[in-house]
Amino acid sequence: MATVEECRAALEKLAVRLGSNAAEAREKLDFDRTLACRITDLNVAFHGRLQAGQITGLTEGDDPRAKIKLTSSSDDLVSLVNGQLNVMQAWTSGRIKIDAGMLDLLKLRKLL
Repeated sequence: MATVEECRAALEKLAVRLGSNAAEAREKLDFDRTLACRITDLNVAFHGRLQAGQITGLTEGDDPRAKIKLTSSSDDLVSLVNGQLNVMQAWTSGRIKIDAGMLDLLKLRKLL
C-alpha cells in the first residue's frame, strides 16, 4: 500500500506533467472543472482544479461538489501516474472509478 505522501507526490507529478504539456493539452481540453481524488485504502482525498490542461490548487481534503471525481486505491493511483496501469483498462475493470459527465469523460480520455 502506498503512503499518503506517495499519493500526494504522484498527483504533483501528474500536475507537473500536465503543466509541461499545457499548450498541447489546452488545444485538446477546453474546459475548467473542479476535481477530487479519493484514495480508498488510506481514507484520504485531494482536490484541485483542472483548467487549461493543468491541475492547479492541489490540496489535501475532499470536495464533494467536484465536477470530476476519481476514486482508487493508493497503489492504483501511483501505478496510473507512473504509466504502469492503463486508465481505460483500470476504469472498465472497476479498479478505478471516475465520476464525471459524459463530455468530460471524453475530454479526459484525450488528456490521460
